[in-house]
Parts: sequence; structure tokens; C-alpha cells
Amino acid sequence: MTNEPDRISFDDLVSAIEAKLIGAGASPAVAEVLATNCATCERDGTLSHGVFRVAGYLDSLNRGWADGTAEASIDVVGPSYIRIDGHNGFAQPALAEAGPTIDQALDDTGVAVIALRNTHHFSALWPDLEAFARDGRVAMGMIASGKLAVVPEGATRPVFSTNPFGFATPVAEADPIVFDFSTSSMSHGDLQLLRAEGQDVPVGTGVDSTGADTTDPNAILDGGGIRPIGGHKGALLSFMIETLAAGLTGGAFTYEVDAEAPEGAHTFRTGQLFIVIDPERGGNDAYLARVREFVDMLRDAGMDRQPGDRRYANRAEAAERGIPVTDTIRAMFD
Repeated sequence: MTNEPDRISFDDLVSAIEAKLIGAGASPAVAEVLATNCATCERDGTLSHGVFRVAGYLDSLNRGWADGTAEASIDVVGPSYIRIDGHNGFAQPALAEAGPTIDQALDDTGVAVIALRNTHHFSALWPDLEAFARDGRVAMGMIASGKLAVVPEGATRPVFSTNPFGFATPVAEADPIVFDFSTSSMSHGDLQLLRAEGQDVPVGTGVDSTGADTTDPNAILDGGGIRPIGGHKGALLSFMIETLAAGLTGGAFTYEVDAEAPEGAHTFRTGQLFIVIDPERGGNDAYLARVREFVDMLRDAGMDRQPGDRRYANRAEAAERGIPVTDTIRAMFD
């Protein structure tokens, strides 16, 4: 990069990522969606799912594990039920292709159940969900994310993935409330970042290959496993997500995906489920205002930081000053 600037514009970052993806075999349409997704996460401070993920996309494209030119098949199997086969492509472009069909279901019935299978999802859930909330919809999403990583109490080996779950709701005269979280004590991406930085993790994050608690990310990632959040409650959430995001969609359960993935794969061919609701359907036009009152009450009670606040602050700063250039971003230009 010329003169090593410490900031980059959102559009320039998208263009740089697009060029890398197209060079690895992605179609321009797919590259645009994925690059926008990665740049959005980077801009909003979700670094574990931003430019950090580009190398994984490139690896899957270069080795032919994922199809960067795939076009999704979209089947409307009920007035509110849409099934999508991504044909070994990526989830975000498949979801974008189904946009008009999803909008039609919401117009007709006020609800859309979206079952994706045979797609690789390699990002955070909140960008997908925020888009629905910006359009005034309530949305939930979940993923059988593909890599066996989580060891519940009593298990002798990893049996779940980090199984992310997300939720978004519009709020009257305010940004949407949007969050996602893994059902593991720490996301796989955050654990990898801490390993790269040489940092320890809190006790209870995970176990080593013998099943003993450890604070070493290397021991957790190499032969050990992450613990679920909240003990058995997190494990049951993972069970629910696996059955809905894999079993219901027709996608692979995590243990099946992990077995078929090539050595060293970063992305995994699995399933995702989204449920989107028009909250004003049926005359409930007070919904957005009621949620605003609820959020105001929470802030007044001391919960002055709500989900998404930090992302929105980072977004505003990036719009004014540009996105901070990290070593990961700089490496894309080398």
C-alpha cells in the first residue's frame, strides 16, 4: 500500500477483497457479496469475522472445496417455507439470490422460514440478520457451523460445533438491536486470534486432549475442545441448532461435515436456518414503539450498552475516518 496509510475506505477494502476472491475463481457476483460481508465485519470491529476470514475463503476456492460460481436452487415448498440448495457455494450469495422469494413470502403471509443446505457459511450471522431488521422484520438465524470443536461435560471428544445463533429486531427511531453468539464459551475465530497473539484464555473456556481444563488456546485447538456456554444449557442449545440447521434443512450434521472436509479446510458445507417475521402483520403496528420503550427501560436500569452499540459506533467512525488498517489488511496488498 502506498505510504502505508493507517486507514482505508470501506469501498476500497471491498474492492481489494473482491479482486482476491475473483482471482481465486469466484464469480463477480459471489465475490461482491462475500467481500461486502468481510468488509462490513471489519468496519464494524468484528475482526474475527472480517478480513481475517479472507484467507479461508481463498483456500476453499483454490483447492476446489467450495464452488465460487455456484448459483442456488430456490424451492418454495409452502406459502412461508423456502428451501435453498447452494450447490456447494457460499451461504450469503445464496441468501441474496433468494431475496425476492423471501420478500414475496413475507408479503403474502408475514413469515418466511428459510432452510439453506449444501452451503458454506464462514462469517458472523449479524450482517445477514441486520439486513432483515433494517427492512422492519424480526429475524433469527442458526448454523450447524461444521467443525467439531465443542466438548460438553461428560463427552470424551468434541461432538458439536460452535453452533452460532443470532437475533435481530427493528426499534422505533433507532438502530436495530442485533446480536449473535456461539453456543460455545468462545468462538473458534476469537480463539484462533488469541492463539496468534500468544494470549491465554480464562479457565473454563476449554479442555486439552486429556479432558483437563486449560488456559492455552493451542491445547484447546490442537486435540482438545471448547466448553459450551452455561454447561448443559449451552449443550442443549447446540442440540437444538444441530437438529434445526442440519436435520430440518437437509444439511449435514457437524459430525458428518467434519468427516468429509479435506484436511485443513476452513469452510464447511453445512446447513443454516433463518426465520423472518413481519412484526406489524395482523395490525400490530405498535411493535416497534413497544420495543423502543423496552430498550429505553433497560438503558434506564443501567444496561446502557445494548447489542450492536459498539458496532454502530465503529461504523460511524469508519464512515468519517476510514477503517483502521491492520497487519491482516496490509498483507492483502503485499
